[in-house]
Amino acid sequence: MLFSSPVFLFLFLPFTLFIYYLLPSRFKNLFLLLVSLFFYTWGEKELVALIIISTLVDYSCGLIIKNGRRKTGLALSIIFNVGLLAYFKYSDFVFTNIVDLLGLFSVSVDNAYAFSNIALPLGISFYTFQTMSYTIDVYRGEVEANSNIIDFATYVTLFPQLIAGPIVRYKSIKDQLSSRKVTTSLMSEGIERFVIGLTKKMLIANNCALLADNIFNLHGDDLSAGLAWLGVIAYSFQIYFDFSGYSDMAIGLGKLFGFNFPENFNYPYTARSIREFWKRWHMTLSSWFRDYLYIPLGGNQHGPTRTYINLFIVFLITGLWHGANWTFIIWGLFHGILISVERLGWGRILNKLPKFIAHLYLLFSICVSWVFFRSDSLPKAFQYIEAMFSFQNKTNVAFFNFYFSTELLVVLLLATVLSVPIYHKIKLLIKPLNTFHWFFGSCRAVGLLSLFVLCLFYIATDSYNPFIYFRF
Repeated sequence: MLFSSPVFLFLFLPFTLFIYYLLPSRFKNLFLLLVSLFFYTWGEKELVALIIISTLVDYSCGLIIKNGRRKTGLALSIIFNVGLLAYFKYSDFVFTNIVDLLGLFSVSVDNAYAFSNIALPLGISFYTFQTMSYTIDVYRGEVEANSNIIDFATYVTLFPQLIAGPIVRYKSIKDQLSSRKVTTSLMSEGIERFVIGLTKKMLIANNCALLADNIFNLHGDDLSAGLAWLGVIAYSFQIYFDFSGYSDMAIGLGKLFGFNFPENFNYPYTARSIREFWKRWHMTLSSWFRDYLYIPLGGNQHGPTRTYINLFIVFLITGLWHGANWTFIIWGLFHGILISVERLGWGRILNKLPKFIAHLYLLFSICVSWVFFRSDSLPKAFQYIEAMFSFQNKTNVAFFNFYFSTELLVVLLLATVLSVPIYHKIKLLIKPLNTFHWFFGSCRAVGLLSLFVLCLFYIATDSYNPFIYFRF
């Protein structure tokens, strides 16, 4: 059930909010748990059993740690969650590569592709990381194990952020689970945030996706350098507005139920280094890897060599977290290499260069990295990169005439403008003008309503509507 689908917008969400606001406080978490399980079952059917089992295992592990068997509880949680990911997400990848390697030595394997039919449960990468962070924090003594199974299960399955984040740590909302209040101000913020996220998704991400997909699907002979760069720029906008749009909708929905979820994006394309980019992009994942992998590995406390090894391990796993494909591994290692180079001294040079040059370096690097992220295989990725830098006088005029409309040009310009914090700055400028608060408030309401109606138009036309991070 997509946030941008009619059944969610006009049936599931209104019904859920209506009942939720009528219920006494002591029943709200139970109700949220039930509707969240229904939400997940709607798309995943019997695979809902997996998230229920995961919840029960980590709930039990928390209690085991609380009762004194700390290492046992932590080990069980990590083994279970990593094993879950290994089987459902990586077994096909590992086994297929072993079969291909054996094939080089003319060794055949019976039932070689037995793992190829394993279904990848939606959101498995997100909810396993959430529950692991819970048991690790309980083990560290940062939070106390929750003995209320309803509250804990609500935390794990909460439908606004269940499928694609943000990755919410238990310690950040534990107080909200037991006591929260939905105020008029919080509802207003939630509606605004949801509509902005829906707009990012329907008006910008989906239109950019149409252009990016068609360019990436072009045959090598039809792909000029100009088209290749246009395609990767469109994909850069697509993935940002798609994922940040989902995060905005999730955060907005959370506010409607009294929760404050952590921010996940902070205008990452305004960064001037890869290190800064990762402080702004998918921030809940970045902080997860920092706190639960990089620092436990030793971080930067054991000399330069160990630091770079730790960085490569983190970004290797970051790539694998996004998908079981060599393209994601190379994408992760590419970022690891650039961050290592910046730590070696390139970062200091960037700080001395004019800001626009450092910014161009970041955008260039990110665009090249997105080619690996978007491509289905390494050969296709390298073929696409070759086209980006093969400046020959060939232009696919037919393609331009068919796809490059005025609407698409407006979308690309809008995406460029909204990639910088203009809306945020306007809100800050307006805030002190209390005398005209009613006027700006009315304009804001009319603007949000107009955007929502425009989004409904796109939804009604059954426009192209994927969510990239649902794959992970």
